[in-house]
Amino acid sequence: MMNYFDYAASTPVDAESLRIYQTVSEEFWGNPSSLHDIGGKAQNLLTKCRETLAAMLGVPAKGIYFTSGGTEGNHLALVTLAMSRRKKGKHIIIGGAEHSSLHSSAGFLQDLGFSVTKVPLDSKGLINIDRLTASISDQTSVVSIGHVNGEIGTIQPLHAIKDLLKSRDILFHSDMVQSFGKIDLTEFTSLVDSFTISSHKIYGPKGVGSLYINPALGVAPMIPGQTHEDGFRGGTVNLPGIAGFVTAAGSHIESFATSHYQNLRTVFLTQLNDRLQGLYTLYEGPLHTQLPHVIGLGIHGIEGQWLMLECNRHGMCISTGSACSAGSQDMSKTLQSMGVSHRAGKEFIRISFGRDTRTEQAVALAHLLSDIHAAHTSALT
Repeated sequence: MMNYFDYAASTPVDAESLRIYQTVSEEFWGNPSSLHDIGGKAQNLLTKCRETLAAMLGVPAKGIYFTSGGTEGNHLALVTLAMSRRKKGKHIIIGGAEHSSLHSSAGFLQDLGFSVTKVPLDSKGLINIDRLTASISDQTSVVSIGHVNGEIGTIQPLHAIKDLLKSRDILFHSDMVQSFGKIDLTEFTSLVDSFTISSHKIYGPKGVGSLYINPALGVAPMIPGQTHEDGFRGGTVNLPGIAGFVTAAGSHIESFATSHYQNLRTVFLTQLNDRLQGLYTLYEGPLHTQLPHVIGLGIHGIEGQWLMLECNRHGMCISTGSACSAGSQDMSKTLQSMGVSHRAGKEFIRISFGRDTRTEQAVALAHLLSDIHAAHTSALT
């Protein structure tokens, strides 16, 4: 049996979410855009899902658009906001360690004549506010900084960023995929003009997510003439997935227990330190800026990709960072942005815990990592 430590990449689908998915597939199969009664029944459920999710997030339902996940949401958000403000200026700023979807969206905008500045993280994995401040010009129209880093779990200072932007007529987007369900977002959703969340990070079905854009902005859709999601997205909505997503969101937000994850983190790092003290580097922020369920580290002298495969061979699933860039030979964007050397960056692994992770599993993983290190070291001598 595999022991899974990659919950930041994806989670199993919650049983109740799956049940709702099936029920909606069987009973609400009409197209919500159809005008007959079967379509109307589906439309009513879609509206209810939108209102329920909006209430959880503390935002108006009119600003919620359902998407296929975080990647599509980020594409739609950054391009839509940038295009809607291009008369103000064609300069956008993103964090250097953003999800790959925001880097690709920024590249798309560069091809359209926008200039892009990527602001690095400091040595603790937090956005460098001084560098962000220095990057702003009269032409800056959009800033995009993710709420929680998906590779090391640091929580970015959205309040400080908002204070910096609020008097400058600059739109603020945040990728909240990794913070949704782990932090009460109602404190943060009012700070931003748009944000994205995803279903499969919180025990919901894959292929579903949501983008919020403040309806008071009155921005136009990226592609005109689309008939679904108030014109913001083409294609018939995935109503079973949306219902499963909202169901999972409700139960996960209520059940997230920080103490469970803090205990797992403490146990794992204590065990690792007992066996590999001075032989690994832990990448984390100060306590109040760190989500406990994500651990980013590098074991000295062992390439992360090889270590991940060795763990897999022994029944333990870990990762080398964001699943959306897995398989690429580049080092982690997060570590690159933090100024970590290429050699140290190649050693990076990510461990992420879920609600079903048990203490003994965390202990076993720490023991396995030290055993692999010992075997690797002896093979070299």
